[in-house]
Amino acid sequence: MNLQNIISHIASEDPEFYERTSDRRKVIRNFMKGAALTAVPFALGGLLKKAYGQTVSSDIIGVLNFALTLEYLEAEYYNQAVANASGIGITGAALGAINTIAAHENAHVNFLKSAISATGSTPTPKPNFDLTGAANTANVGNGPFKAALVDNFDLFLALAQTFEDTGVRAYKGQAGTLIPNNDILTAALQIHSVEARHAAHIRYMRSKRTSSLNSGTIAPWITGSQTNIEAGNAGVNAAIAKSYAGEGVTTQAGVNIADFVSADSASEAFDEPLTKAAVLDIVSIFIKN
Repeated sequence: MNLQNIISHIASEDPEFYERTSDRRKVIRNFMKGAALTAVPFALGGLLKKAYGQTVSSDIIGVLNFALTLEYLEAEYYNQAVANASGIGITGAALGAINTIAAHENAHVNFLKSAISATGSTPTPKPNFDLTGAANTANVGNGPFKAALVDNFDLFLALAQTFEDTGVRAYKGQAGTLIPNNDILTAALQIHSVEARHAAHIRYMRSKRTSSLNSGTIAPWITGSQTNIEAGNAGVNAAIAKSYAGEGVTTQAGVNIADFVSADSASEAFDEPLTKAAVLDIVSIFIKN
C-alpha cells in the first residue's frame, strides 16, 4: 500500500489524526524511523503537498524562488570550500563547522525546490556563479574574492559572514509577502533563524583569528553600518559595504532607541531588513547573466 494511502486511511478512521500531528517535523521524523528508505520521498512529498499544495500567489512563488537563488549561492560557496579545504587552510573544528553549514545550505536548497514543486510551480534553475565576484565583467574568474576559495581562509570567512548577514536581512525583508500562507512563512522563518546562527558562528570563528581582515572586535551582532572587515582591497570593501547599508538605524516604530542607550547599542539591538532589489544588487557580482 502506498504510504500516502496509509496516511489517508488513518485519517479517515481517526479525524483528529492531523490535528494531533500538526507539527510536521515530528511527522517526518516518525515516518522516517519506520518507513523503508525508498518510501521516504513519498512521505515527504505528501507532507509538502498538504502544507504547500494549496493555491499560492505568484508573489509568494517569487519569494520562494528568490530565496532559492540565495541558497544556491551559499550552498555553492560552502561546497567549493569543502572541496578545497586543504588549500584554503580549513582544518580541525573549523572544517567540521563549514561541513555542517554546507549541509544546512544544501538542505535549504532541496527543501525550497520541493516546496515550490509541491505548489505546481517550477523551481528556478541553479545559476552559473562566479564566486570571485566579477560576474558579467571582463574580469570573470579574477574578481576581488578569488583568494577566498583558493588559499585565504580569512577572506573566505569575511565573505561567508557577508553572505550569511545578507541572507538574514533578505528573509526578513520578504516576510510580509508570505503572511497570507502561514505554512510557508513558518518555514521561511525557520531557515531565517538558522542563517542567523551561521552568521554568529562565522563571526565567532573570525574573532579567534588575527589578520588584516579581522581588525577590531568581531562581535556576533552588527554595530551601526560597520562591517568589521578591513580588507585593504577596494573591490572587497565596496561589495561588503552594500550588505550593511541601513543597519545604523536607531529609530524603531517611531521611537528613537538612542534616547535610552547609546547609538551603537540601539543599532545592535535591531536588525534591518533588505529589499529584494537591494539583495539582488548585492549578489549580482556573483551571478552570471
